[in-house]
Amino acid sequence: MRRQLNLRQVEAFKAVIEYGTVSRAATALNISQPAMSKLIAHFEADTGLALFDRVKGRLAPTERGMRLYEEIDRIFSGVRQLENAIDAIRREEQGQLLIGVMPALSGSFIQQAVKSFLEARPNVFCSVHSRSSQWIADWLVTRKLDVGLISSRIDNPYIASEALIEHPLVCIMPREHPLARKRRVRPQDLDRVPFISFAPDSYTGRRLAPVFEAYKVRPSVVLVANIAPTLCEFVAAGLGISLVHPLMVSGMQDRVAVRRFEPAVPFDFQLSRMRDSRNAGLVEAFVRETRATAERISRELLRHA
Repeated sequence: MRRQLNLRQVEAFKAVIEYGTVSRAATALNISQPAMSKLIAHFEADTGLALFDRVKGRLAPTERGMRLYEEIDRIFSGVRQLENAIDAIRREEQGQLLIGVMPALSGSFIQQAVKSFLEARPNVFCSVHSRSSQWIADWLVTRKLDVGLISSRIDNPYIASEALIEHPLVCIMPREHPLARKRRVRPQDLDRVPFISFAPDSYTGRRLAPVFEAYKVRPSVVLVANIAPTLCEFVAAGLGISLVHPLMVSGMQDRVAVRRFEPAVPFDFQLSRMRDSRNAGLVEAFVRETRATAERISRELLRHA
């Protein structure tokens, strides 16, 4: 008669698959290698399945072993989702807010937005994570985040998104750059001028490509940067000019010159949250403060421009 499976055997089996060897799996579970081998042997005996082939002293999962692992991993994923849901409920009770922000807004802007939010709510704990838009969307769905600031709308039925602030791109340049004498910069002004660009497949790159093509201009791209703070630093250092959303320049107004760009190239960021957010009160308050901060920064920046 087979013994009933126990969780420790399942954890040992899963660890051997994921870590590749019995020794590494034993270290991960903080048990001895002989104890790990014993757990695996009992697990195979209790399931009645050949889960591993022994190849030169190492365990290689069989086809049945991998099928069982996929089922176990699916079950563990469900447990992780339950843990995330419990954590979300606990955060709501304790007054915690987990925020995801794309790198382009991870500098002065998010600092000012969170500061404004916390000034009115000193007992709330905030945690800010700067990652890619897709990473933020994934963590919203699994309830590891309460709210996220991303570059473009995520096509997910569980996520609600709204524009943070739509505003045309502006031209930034070193303060002593010849174009700083102009009130407005036009596409023709960029032709063959040293230009610091986002990647062509980025959201900003896709917005600018049709403009350059329509006006038949070709800036001289001297550098490609994948995040806004880095790009702005290179502009401030004198390597070239660029086109960015005003919020990307937040905190650097004294180091770069900012000019309006015509024709207007509309650009917005998205505020995203779960549709059934259990932390809705704090999320809504944060959204209001963030939008107010974005409007204030853009207004002040363009007044100086």
